[in-house]
Amino acid sequence: PLVTSVKVLSQSQRLTSRQSSVFLLALSLAFVGKTMSGAYMNSMYTQIEKQFNIPASLVGIINGSFEIGNLLLIAFVSYFGAKLHRPRIIALECEKEPGSLLWIFVMVGNIVRGMGETPIMPLGISYLEDFAKAENSPFYLGCLHTATVIGPFLGFLLASFCAELFVDLGSVDTEGITITATDARWVGAWWLGILICALLNLLVGIPFWFLPKSLVKEGETNEPEEMSKTSVVPLQENDKNEAKQNIYEIAKDFIPFLKALFRNPVYMLFICITVLQFSAFNGMISFMPKYLEQQFGKSASDAIFLIGVYNLPIICVGYFFGGLFMKKLKINIYQAANIAFWVSLLDYLLYFAAHWTVCDTSQVAGLTVSYEGIQQVSYAENTLLAGCNRDCDCPLKIWDPVCGNNGITYVSPCLAGCKASRGTGKSMVFENCTCVAASGSSSPNVSAILGQCDGKENCDKMLHYFLILTLVCSFIFSLAAMPGYMVLIRSLKPEEKSFGVGIHALASRVFAGIPSPVYFGALIDTTCLKWGAMTCGGEGACRMYDIVTYRWLYLGLPAVLRGVSYIPSAIILLILKKKSKSERRVLLNAPVELQDKEQEALK
Repeated sequence: PLVTSVKVLSQSQRLTSRQSSVFLLALSLAFVGKTMSGAYMNSMYTQIEKQFNIPASLVGIINGSFEIGNLLLIAFVSYFGAKLHRPRIIALECEKEPGSLLWIFVMVGNIVRGMGETPIMPLGISYLEDFAKAENSPFYLGCLHTATVIGPFLGFLLASFCAELFVDLGSVDTEGITITATDARWVGAWWLGILICALLNLLVGIPFWFLPKSLVKEGETNEPEEMSKTSVVPLQENDKNEAKQNIYEIAKDFIPFLKALFRNPVYMLFICITVLQFSAFNGMISFMPKYLEQQFGKSASDAIFLIGVYNLPIICVGYFFGGLFMKKLKINIYQAANIAFWVSLLDYLLYFAAHWTVCDTSQVAGLTVSYEGIQQVSYAENTLLAGCNRDCDCPLKIWDPVCGNNGITYVSPCLAGCKASRGTGKSMVFENCTCVAASGSSSPNVSAILGQCDGKENCDKMLHYFLILTLVCSFIFSLAAMPGYMVLIRSLKPEEKSFGVGIHALASRVFAGIPSPVYFGALIDTTCLKWGAMTCGGEGACRMYDIVTYRWLYLGLPAVLRGVSYIPSAIILLILKKKSKSERRVLLNAPVELQDKEQEALK
């Protein structure tokens, strides 16, 4: 009987090991799926803005709607889900397929997406923490964080591909389209990638249905409840106790748990840091494609591709080595907080160099320069009119830019004073343009072609400087991410982890995820120089921005938010330093056996 028991135990341990590996792989794929969807949507908000002709502030509301969907369930899922079958709850994904021309349906779909992704983070992390050894946990979390970078990388690549395709893919003749991907009116096939992401999320949820409710802690011999029939030590009593558990018994500790979290100073200060840092990050990433389009004259497809290629692979490397570093050195919570603080501060100081990666403002007659080519400091609608086009009776609301052979962009061929045209489609050329001649052009052929003029040569150079700087900053920040997250995890008791992670995510969404894209978008709207016009006559999406003011707002607001976050960070360091000294004093006065246990607990 003893030999039989040992064989059964050995088989069950191997099964448990395989199940834990399956869970880690399945959870990593779930993280890939959810972050891929998130990165894709973040990349396509500018396309949605132009598709439905709406301002950036409204795009921010659509962006925040995902967090609203997550917010509706996160607290209850993270608390009650920890008491139930976590893998199967993670397996329930919801996705809404877009099929309407109204932007409100996109927002509703984003809300449903947020609801569907709610269980993955809190229940997945707590399930992993339950079976992982303390020294292995950082490495496992590093694997998950690596998955959260692979997902966005794939999402950015998919978004870049879809943004290059015209929105009415398959229903229009692309040869007849007179605009290019760099035009402010170009709308990519944003809807295509949503269908692909929805299918992926459906597939990655399947493995969770076949995992047990709980797994054996690594290094222990107790088996999960699903293995109780072959266990050496029966668990019938535990099964009976769990069967008697009802919703009231699960819920009765909700308020005490909540009070315990609110009384945990390290945990509460960490939430403050997260809100400030996440507000800065979320606002920046939501409008980064637009920033590259406006500042450096790139198409949406190129901007999305460059963001993905320059930032995400290096973040993946940083997450991996950050987790590996934590595993090998077995550092305690105070050491982790120190590493996170100083490494993050280094990244913050380097970030300010981005303010010097500037590009010359595009010359657009009546907006940034006068019709004579002189730099203009103010703009009003009547500045679009000049002596060279005043008698042409040009509409002022439209945006149909042409590039004169003098290097100046004009809002429309009419406002350029063009009298004739030749050619069709993208090859159309406008001739006898009086405003081009009025600028003092030395060329006898005063003509213009479709589209805005290309930016200055230094734009490409500055773009590379900006991207290299973001690469360095992303790597440094990713090294700090894992130690920082371990401060959150280690500040919680084992029974508080799932609920604590859930409340942390809830606070992040309420105070950062929902409002930050809205006020970032509203501030960006204030820098608009030329609004598009809707068919009904109302104001549509912005076609051109004051890039200098845009740059100061886009880069300055995150700098302020991140700067303030170092105040609670410093307080956490002081609290943990004091706690560490106190624990050392206790340890020095304790027996040798207790010292070994205490030292292991500190690690």
